[in-house]
Amino acid sequence: MELLNTLVDKGLRREPPTREEALAVLATADDDLLDVVAAAGKVRRAWFGRRVKLNYLVNLKSGLCPEDCSYCSQRLGSQAGILKYTWLKPEEAAAAAGAGVAGGAKRVCLVASGRGPTDRDVERVSRTIQAIKEQHEDVEVCACLGLLSDGQATRLRDAGADAYNHNLNTSEATYGDITTTHTYADRVTTVRQAQAAGMSACSGLIAGMGETDEDLVDVVFSLRELDPDSVPVNFLIPIEGTPLAQKWHLTPQRCLRILAMVRFVCPDVEVRLAGGREIHLRSLQPLALHLANSIFLGDYLTTEGQAGKDDLAMIADAGFEVEGTDTTTLPAHRADALA
Repeated sequence: MELLNTLVDKGLRREPPTREEALAVLATADDDLLDVVAAAGKVRRAWFGRRVKLNYLVNLKSGLCPEDCSYCSQRLGSQAGILKYTWLKPEEAAAAAGAGVAGGAKRVCLVASGRGPTDRDVERVSRTIQAIKEQHEDVEVCACLGLLSDGQATRLRDAGADAYNHNLNTSEATYGDITTTHTYADRVTTVRQAQAAGMSACSGLIAGMGETDEDLVDVVFSLRELDPDSVPVNFLIPIEGTPLAQKWHLTPQRCLRILAMVRFVCPDVEVRLAGGREIHLRSLQPLALHLANSIFLGDYLTTEGQAGKDDLAMIADAGFEVEGTDTTTLPAHRADALA
């Protein structure tokens, strides 16, 4: 397909596809799917080789969130049967992080439910970051605490946070259909605060919430403009007790097309295979490694993931290798710019 040759050439030059080309990737036929994966795989290998970065989630505070994000089991009014607890102590969080590091995780993601942290919360998380770094000085720590207030990003960076995650989730045009208690612009502002403070920005999307192809392309192009270093691609887990519990729109083939489109639009960015991969990709998960260069190891916030040993076996069987802490994830031009 001439389209795929064009997209590979552009990806190797860090040139974005046109919006029409990105939409065409999502519209490809199942008969062409392996060709799409192979083409996007060339771009992935050019910038990241055969390395797979492992990330591990630690849920610092679960449930009881005042926000109404329709996809989330921790949302206001959620009827989902999840654990609800207040802040883990720094030593508890460090012990949980240690389990992930022992499994090969290079980055620990510290997540807390809520609209955003208070200054006291930032102090709590700062102590947790320091506790983790004391035990695992080479591990990267990413904080995901919601919307940030002035000065909080700098405090987290000074405490040792390497990155901050705040996803855009969906297109600006449809954001109000998913969440009403904060805005798309609020999310963009928080990502920019993290970047301004010197942290690596992590921002991605959730596919499968009823969005159109145009919505998917819009949010990915918005992410390219925002220029995070990491782009997690989540596939909606329709959790009972949430408004999107019946949204089963994804197939393994569509998930692969979405990942390929993200790779073509963001060729030199860490594309992370995130929540929902086991449910929606199923036996095609190994193919996704040709598109994404990063995955979460083990469980997610309130749902179980694939066993860590199975993740490691999948990576090895597919001919990839786990990225070590002595290796820089990002291509040199991005790593140098971040430094």
